[in-house]
Amino acid sequence: MVSNDHIETAARRLREADMKKEVCLPVRDLIGIKDLEAAYAVQRLNTQLRVDFGAKVVGHKIGLTAAVVQEQLGVDQPDFGLLWDDKEVSNGGSISVSELMQPKAEAEIAFVLGKELDSAQLREETLLDAIDYALASIEIVGSRIENWNIKITDTIADNASASHWVIGTQQVNPKELDLVNCQMTMMKNGKIVSEGKGKNCLGSPLNALEWLAKKMAGIGEPLKKGDLILTGALGPMVPINAGDHFEASIEGLGAVNVTFTN
Repeated sequence: MVSNDHIETAARRLREADMKKEVCLPVRDLIGIKDLEAAYAVQRLNTQLRVDFGAKVVGHKIGLTAAVVQEQLGVDQPDFGLLWDDKEVSNGGSISVSELMQPKAEAEIAFVLGKELDSAQLREETLLDAIDYALASIEIVGSRIENWNIKITDTIADNASASHWVIGTQQVNPKELDLVNCQMTMMKNGKIVSEGKGKNCLGSPLNALEWLAKKMAGIGEPLKKGDLILTGALGPMVPINAGDHFEASIEGLGAVNVTFTN
């Protein structure tokens, strides 16, 4: 069992790396590579400190939704992190890479919930009815851990490697979308760098939402009306450098774009 001292030390390591914008060593030396509850305890500790200082949680991100990534990290389930109100980048806007840590871009389908999802028994119809609308999104992932040298406990502790996010303006009823077969194309500086379909996210973004809803209901923190959910990458993530312009288009949802400055 991981001690509270080790959990607090791991949280402080990640927190200080983020504040200084200096990468740190993995935290698995403190919490191991199998104790997911310890990893989420680290995440919760830093979450509470952020809330205490006035930051607001606006939703969740789901990570490790691609089978190949789960296989790489030796896990059989996704993970989740929190989205913060001060981490949104406006569609068509820009952000300096100096605010980011080892950033990479992923194109995803985002959902905004129109009602609470508090039941552990969820069917497709229930999930669709709970979604107010869907959007195209680019998640900017980032790791406080040097060279992305992560195992599952490292990324969970590090808020699922969350950083910033961009969402589109085209709000679509998910019942009008082919969430399984919709095509995603992401371009970097005018060249295609990532492609995929809705099914690349756990078979469907709805499956990812179901996993998260059950997980959150199970820990007594059900998803709420108004929550923004980034459901997971539809294709490979792509490194970001100063001067890059990314645009992601998802069939039925339009496009979303962002520029990265020095």
